[in-house]
Amino acid sequence: MEIKKLHKEFSICKVEDYSLVKLDAAYCFIEKTDTENSLVCRTEDVPANAIQREDGWKGLRIQGELAFSLVGILSRLSAILAERAVPIFAVSTYNTDYIFVKKEQYQKALEALGQAGYRIVD
Repeated sequence: MEIKKLHKEFSICKVEDYSLVKLDAAYCFIEKTDTENSLVCRTEDVPANAIQREDGWKGLRIQGELAFSLVGILSRLSAILAERAVPIFAVSTYNTDYIFVKKEQYQKALEALGQAGYRIVD
């Protein structure tokens, strides 16, 4: 399985609302619940109405389209990183999964996944 490095820095935010979010940005992950409006985006795209934000995240994408019948992919990846004490923030889309790690842990995460047999691609 291939894992693609995303060569931008990301932020994880809480926003007042989505009115200032750049929905046409290359990466824009929106999660809305009854208690919060969350956003994961490139740091350069954080909207002015962010209430809280945590900068300094790097992203990885599982390459290809993952069928809904596939089981345990994200679980295996997160277990590998947990064994190395690398915290993650995961986001799933219709096609695939994304893993975000703090930039200070990025190289450690890449090495752990590579050693576990995953192919890391640029």
